[in-house]
Amino acid sequence: MHNPMALDGRTVLVTGASSGLGRAISVLISKLGGRVVLVARNVERLSETLSLMDEGEHRVEPFDLNELEGIPRWMKQLTSEVGPLDGLVHSAGLHATLPLRVLKPSRLDELMKVNVSAAMVLTKGFRQRGVQAERGSVVYLASVAALAGSPGNAGYSATKGALVSMCRSLAVELAPEQIRVNCLAPGWVPTDLAAKAGEKLKDAQLQAISDMHPLGLGHPDDVANATAFLLAETGRWITGQTLVIDGGYTCH
Repeated sequence: MHNPMALDGRTVLVTGASSGLGRAISVLISKLGGRVVLVARNVERLSETLSLMDEGEHRVEPFDLNELEGIPRWMKQLTSEVGPLDGLVHSAGLHATLPLRVLKPSRLDELMKVNVSAAMVLTKGFRQRGVQAERGSVVYLASVAALAGSPGNAGYSATKGALVSMCRSLAVELAPEQIRVNCLAPGWVPTDLAAKAGEKLKDAQLQAISDMHPLGLGHPDDVANATAFLLAETGRWITGQTLVIDGGYTCH
């Protein structure tokens, strides 16, 4: 039976694969027959992700995305060992709920470095000769914060908005190289990162966030399913787009 979302024979590099959305995405790719290069800093947590995946020639690859200058060289070396990549998913990211009055330039720089600069340099590394397979799909994890404002979120929103804009330009630039570039904009999904962000909120504030999602809060699998859709043949004719997965949050 034909499955247009099958990923058999495809290799996908997933950043932030040690937890949350990156973990859910990695697990689903393995279930669809794909091979995953699991990237994050914590080897133990990457190994936990690996233990949840269907069997395959997956690879645990610890790397610190703050080392921007070394990313293209690292990707070149990596693919000389595992073969070319069919997909790149940038799920790694930092979050900070900080009112403007206390937002320090150094913290803003940290957010931009991992959320935006790393995405740009990873994509630059992906398009290198021998790194990318015949066709490639790049997926960035943005956020509804890029599309709807909320107090105390300006720094984080700025980074996710940058991803959305960057995606459109890179989609046009890389189309001749058969590389598609898209974004996902999830609403509030219960993950470790979301829980950390929620620590600064009162119960009433958290309930208010939940109430703003007409279909309720999401699940990591909701985002994983959309990612697989963009990586597989189902996304063959889609590039430069931002797919919003938010239970209706941005309908308000």
